[in-house]
This record gives sequence, structure tokens and C-alpha cells, in this order.
Amino acid sequence: MHEMSLMVSMLEIIEDQARQEGFRRVTRVTLEIGQMAGVDPEAMRFAFEAGTLDSVAEGAELIIEETLGRARCPACGLEAPVEVFYEPCAACGQAPQEIIAGRAMRIVSLDVD
Repeated sequence: MHEMSLMVSMLEIIEDQARQEGFRRVTRVTLEIGQMAGVDPEAMRFAFEAGTLDSVAEGAELIIEETLGRARCPACGLEAPVEVFYEPCAACGQAPQEIIAGRAMRIVSLDVD
């Protein structure tokens, strides 16, 4: 489950922010996960709950916003939603397409005390 290692990296970012900004507690974390990122939102929730114990984010609510995958066809230029890698272009059938959105995971916001 690579979500735990992603959670550890995310917690490092949160704790760095806490030191820089001077807050003591995070009450809510909003996380954006792309549909093409290979991250299971439920596994991420589990990793977050377990990984934040004894941290500035212990007990924080985790909000996950999923973003759709989007691809551009190198042959005809069509940009369209995609759900899987190597999905052929809906217009011309060319594959693979260039994934242009939906591969990232990022912290969108932190609510803090």
C-alpha cells in the first residue's frame, strides 16, 4: 500500500507548514487526488487516520476531492476525459494519448488553529 508512504510525505509537508506558520493543530486537510494518480482514496483515508497519530494533524478531518483524468490525442489534438491509461482517442482511435490532467495528488488547503 503506497498510500502510507504518500501519507508520510504529506505529513512532512503539513508539519513543515506548521513550523513556518506557527500553528499548533490542523483541523481539516483538503486533498486533491487525480483519477489517474493511482491512489485509492479509501486507502488514503486509512493511512491518514493511522499516520497522523501524535502529530499536528491528529484527529483532523480529511476531505478528498477527486479530479478527472484528461488526455490530448497527439494525432488529431482532441482533448477529452479519460478513465484509464492507453485509452484510444474517441475521434480517431489513436493510442496512446498524452495524459494532461488527473495524475497529481496535492494538498489544496489546511484549516488550522
